[in-house]
Amino acid sequence: MSVEIVTFGCRLNAFESEVILREAERAGLADTIVINSCAVTNEAVAQARQSIRRLKRERPEARIVVTGCAAQTQALMFADMAEVDRVVGNDDKMRGQAWRNARAAFDAAPAFGIEASEKIAVADIMAVRQMAPHLLEGFAKGLPRVFVQVQNGCDHRCTFCIIPYGRGNSRSVPMGAVIDQVRALAERGHAEIVLTGVDLTSYGADLPGAPKLGQLTRQILRHVPELKRLRISSIDSIEADRDLLDVIADDERLMPHLHLSLQSGDDLILKRMKRRHSRKDAVGFCAQVRRLRPDIALGADIIAGFPTETEEMFVRSQDLVEECGLTFLHVFPYSPRPGTPAARMPQVNGNAIKQRARRLRAAGEAALQKRLASEVGATRQVLIESPTQGRTEHFVPVAIEGEVPGAVLALRIAGHDGARLTV
Repeated sequence: MSVEIVTFGCRLNAFESEVILREAERAGLADTIVINSCAVTNEAVAQARQSIRRLKRERPEARIVVTGCAAQTQALMFADMAEVDRVVGNDDKMRGQAWRNARAAFDAAPAFGIEASEKIAVADIMAVRQMAPHLLEGFAKGLPRVFVQVQNGCDHRCTFCIIPYGRGNSRSVPMGAVIDQVRALAERGHAEIVLTGVDLTSYGADLPGAPKLGQLTRQILRHVPELKRLRISSIDSIEADRDLLDVIADDERLMPHLHLSLQSGDDLILKRMKRRHSRKDAVGFCAQVRRLRPDIALGADIIAGFPTETEEMFVRSQDLVEECGLTFLHVFPYSPRPGTPAARMPQVNGNAIKQRARRLRAAGEAALQKRLASEVGATRQVLIESPTQGRTEHFVPVAIEGEVPGAVLALRIAGHDGARLTV
């Protein structure tokens, strides 16, 4: 074994793991496992810790390096783990020097008995002001869908969120560099590219001329005609610009699927979260994009049991599933993150949080079943992801047999099995 990456969390981490793998291998690391961690919930941090312990039991000879958002925000906690050999910061992980330093440290020191403070290589993330583009030579050639990082960090301070302290302030990749990356990946045969970022709709505010996400999207589609499909990951609907709405309406290569950071359907809770939209804004945006692209599929993040949430407030969040016409729901039982304002607010009973999360998931499952049923009889452009599964333009999974991954095929939907469409 040379270098193995274990990735937790978001699509952005998936992209960054490709960069880590490249840089760690170039640095000459061997017998090394890198944990690219997530800090969005306590459960995500616990999963990383469990994985570290399990991997060390299974491969006692391997060096274990922890990086990612949880490593940035809780470096000492990971360094205190006997199984961990090094903790690398969230900006540092994208730089070859960090991995050369890691190899030098491993060569100079024994595998065990290192003081926790000596394991930590974590810089001040808030001091990072620019974002270098990482032009990957390419993901594995057989992958139909790949990610391109266009933005990192966040300038907003939602009261529940630890991520700005793991990612730093918002910064963007220049538009020309993004287009070059997309073109290179399209030329390698990747059929679908997903634009990723921490706060994607803040793209460009730090660049000359302050271009927005809509302009970036339009320029990619204009200058990379060989790209078959472009997809946008999670966005903050209140920041969606006019160009983005226009390209949703006008260009079929931009997939009719958006995932929205809604979080709650109650105005007082949204205010306490320090969100910048209201319930009316959320419902209005969903109606607007549906007018522009009638078949669009919408997903959303919703938090169950935010501090001070009453039953009536929760029901207003639950009602968003129908009022916004959501198909895909990501439900987060509220998890207090140390150092955030929400952690100091009056907390909802843990059993109530779990029960509300179950109810939200049930509403999401019912919405998905409704969407699956509505697809029967339609002909969809399906991206073949593997010999057994593809995805429609709307990101709905399709059970298939024997097709070649990477192809985009027009398939008639014959039915569904409760989880996937069938042909």
